[in-house]
Amino acid sequence: MNQYMNNYGKGFQHYKEQSVNTMTKSEMLFLLYDEIIKKMNKAKILANNKDYANFKVEIDKTRKIVLYLMNTLDLKYAVSKDLSRMYEFFNYELSRLSASRNLKIIDELIPLVIDLKDTFKEADRLSRKQKVVAK
Repeated sequence: MNQYMNNYGKGFQHYKEQSVNTMTKSEMLFLLYDEIIKKMNKAKILANNKDYANFKVEIDKTRKIVLYLMNTLDLKYAVSKDLSRMYEFFNYELSRLSASRNLKIIDELIPLVIDLKDTFKEADRLSRKQKVVAK
């Protein structure tokens, strides 16, 4: 049974890697936004349970995602500069959150991330629609 579980774990890991490697840029962006939301919600639960060590771990992981998003922007586009400022704001707020454990910051950030994700989803939908019409 243990060998089966080990093979299953390897197979699942391979599946996850393959899924990530075949994602479009849009799908990857949506996944990263979902991860930010998930990690902030998890951090909130951990803080409410007074598990501050793991709370900090989740906030640090969230900051790493935001920094990754910042570092992948192509700043020759105006929208990228605006996004950079937004990601800097997220990073600053996450730093404040890590230091203060003020969970209201999470309640303020999550809707902003959701709005950003929804905006990108709509832009992606319109872009796909426009490509179909152009053909």
